[in-house]
Amino acid sequence: MEMYPHSHQPRASLIPLRVLLVTGIFTLLSFAISLLLGILGMVGWAALDHATPKLTWVYCYFAPPVAGVIGLVALVVATVLEVRHYRQAKALAAIERMSF
Repeated sequence: MEMYPHSHQPRASLIPLRVLLVTGIFTLLSFAISLLLGILGMVGWAALDHATPKLTWVYCYFAPPVAGVIGLVALVVATVLEVRHYRQAKALAAIERMSF
């Protein structure tokens, strides 16, 4: 019986799945937050202007572009981090195999 358990070999096939999952979560979260902030801002602006707030404008023209930009940033950052993590895990697994 070995004293040290071997770590598993990292799988490159799981990178796209994790990247898409993180990107989707960040995009949905940013859409919800930008929609909330847009509605609060529109209601506040309408209250100061003594007018009726046009909340459909926030849903159609404000929240989707903000969520899209944040989603693209999340896609790039998640891809870079996942590839970096994969390369590091691959190198560490190779070092561990050589040490035994």
